[in-house]
Amino acid sequence: MKIIYQQIGTIHSPFDSIKGMPIQTTGAQGIRGRVEVNPEYAEGLTDLEGFSHIILLYHFHKVTGYKLLATPFLDNRPHGIFAIRAPKRPNAIGLSAVRLLSRDKNILHIENVDILNNTPLLDIKPYTPEFDHHPADRIGWLEQAKGQSQQAQADNRFA
Repeated sequence: MKIIYQQIGTIHSPFDSIKGMPIQTTGAQGIRGRVEVNPEYAEGLTDLEGFSHIILLYHFHKVTGYKLLATPFLDNRPHGIFAIRAPKRPNAIGLSAVRLLSRDKNILHIENVDILNNTPLLDIKPYTPEFDHHPADRIGWLEQAKGQSQQAQADNRFA
């Protein structure tokens, strides 16, 4: 089976290099960017401005290949790729929940951006606490890294 996705827009951010980027939106507080949705998809943005946060699904366009074991930014030992959020994945798909500041036709102004500039956008979904927030009673290997994501920055390990 072959699966094909279409780019529906482009995510713009102040990050032209992976090195030094925040590794999650929690470390990108106040960093602004914009999402430019292709004009043919603009009608699909109707009523999105009623949500304070949106989930962006995107393609890690600077990543080649993948590793099934990788050492994440918040640890010094390798873990399975599906137990971490590293970009070198069998399907190079990323997601970020960002704050939606405003909408101007097909342009979304966003905040808390942890995404590389000119990243191809695959989809947008509204963040809904009733659906998307689940209290976790275990967080695996990340237990030892609690609170570190705010200061952590990317290096070139996944380039």
